[in-house]
Amino acid sequence: MSDRNTLGDALLFTSESVCAGHPDKMADAVSDALLDAILAKDPTARAGIETVVGADQISLFGEIKTDAELDVEQIVRERIKQLGYTNPDWGFSDKSHFNNYLHQQSPEIAMGVDAEGAGDQGMMFGFACNETPELMPLPIAMAHALTHRIDECREQGVLKWLRPDGKAQVTVRYDEDSKPVAVEKLVAAVAHDEKATAEQVRRDVIEHVFTPVFEKYKFSLPADHNIVVNGTGLWFIPGPESDAGLTGRKIVVDTYGGYARVGGGAFSGKDPSKVDRSGAYAARYIAKNIVAKGLATKCEVGLAYVIGQPKPLMQTIDTFGTATVSEGELYAFKDKLIQTSVHGIIEKLDLGRPIYSATSAYGHFGKAGLPWEKLA
Repeated sequence: MSDRNTLGDALLFTSESVCAGHPDKMADAVSDALLDAILAKDPTARAGIETVVGADQISLFGEIKTDAELDVEQIVRERIKQLGYTNPDWGFSDKSHFNNYLHQQSPEIAMGVDAEGAGDQGMMFGFACNETPELMPLPIAMAHALTHRIDECREQGVLKWLRPDGKAQVTVRYDEDSKPVAVEKLVAAVAHDEKATAEQVRRDVIEHVFTPVFEKYKFSLPADHNIVVNGTGLWFIPGPESDAGLTGRKIVVDTYGGYARVGGGAFSGKDPSKVDRSGAYAARYIAKNIVAKGLATKCEVGLAYVIGQPKPLMQTIDTFGTATVSEGELYAFKDKLIQTSVHGIIEKLDLGRPIYSATSAYGHFGKAGLPWEKLA
């Protein structure tokens, strides 16, 4: 979620992130683990895998087109185990009931995709700005860093009372020149065992999660009364027993925290012929390279496609008045950087590989090692 309001002459902006064990992110992780397993055996496979996790239930829906043979259930259960859900007392675990309703891809869709057309219609947006080393907006970059640190503290045993679910929310204050100057408010919610008191949870989260992240980004913590940890007091039961999860439901978390426009489709579980995914990655690649090259300090790239057609119907570049070169030079740079046909994106970014599990938590952008994050 994101929010804009003013405080005097300043602007406040809020973004949130969720931990890898959040039910929606767990669903994304399962969908992308299956996609990676398929692509590892069949780089030209088609997939649109939707996962639902609920109280003691795991179900798969959607379509695939591949000859690869997989033990789907084993992959799903192993991924859930990796995310920390091994205790049936929480009402959901790697032993929960499993249902597989995946089916073969529609021949009408396959006909257009096999001719190197887009797998669906839709619009996608990519964004970059110079607020952080990752060229991401500060609120979402910090929120992701916090949830990643929460998960590290659980996985590494730094905070032994942590359970695998959580959220973080960061409110940044900007000055009249739209530069981030302070973190105004800070929120976290973490699942924990029954022995940990609310006071201990707050103290440990501030010391072991908030402080190192704020040191990395060189900001001071907000005033104590502007820090909220577990607003309801206690949180014992993590995951789908408390809140069902669906693939693709955290699209704002996955992108720019609401700071930039969001496209019409989610990412996880989709092979790169689905422009919801590959088009969004190409748009980020263009925007990031424009900012990194000093052609603008802020950039949003828009693309739009129609099913069965390879090239986009729309290509836009908006630098919000920050460009250092002409509009014509920006578009020429884009055209030299990448061909935005579906085939051109897949080829340039080498997307037919099992690389997608790395995107299923802490956002799809601003991470080292992903091909759309590389600089030309």
